[in-house]
Amino acid sequence: MTDWIYVVAFYGVAGVALLGGLGVLFFRNLFHAGLSLILSLFAVASLFVLLGAEFLAGVQVLVYVGAVAVLILFAVMLTQRITARRVRRYTRALIPAALVTLGLAVVTVFVMVKVELPAIAPIPEASAIDELADQLLSTYLLPFEVISLLLLGALVGAIVLARKEERR
Repeated sequence: MTDWIYVVAFYGVAGVALLGGLGVLFFRNLFHAGLSLILSLFAVASLFVLLGAEFLAGVQVLVYVGAVAVLILFAVMLTQRITARRVRRYTRALIPAALVTLGLAVVTVFVMVKVELPAIAPIPEASAIDELADQLLSTYLLPFEVISLLLLGALVGAIVLARKEERR
């Protein structure tokens, strides 16, 4: 692809990530906010792909989308707050948070304008990712599966504990 296609794709995906983040902030329904978080995390994984970091994109999808966001959605679905008619939308910390966000945006724009970034180094043909994949699927396969079963047990335990409290 040519350079301008990469630039358009990068800014398009960055816009989707930004819209997903704004959805997390402004959706009143907690479930919809969780789905918006998943959209934003997928967009960040797409940004990693566009930047040539496929391993980071895979980790982003597996860890954040596949585990963290799904656990957040489980927690939201198991609470009574999702069915509440009126959810408080604003807090007293809104103005200080907006000021901090504005300050960070000013610093980010200043750095983007003033700092000249070095040229990108060429990506090597063979990388450490192949070695990591070989090790993970051969030498460390058993610990990897044990950790997945441990996390599954913790998830099932959390659901059982949440359901017991609901019955009382």
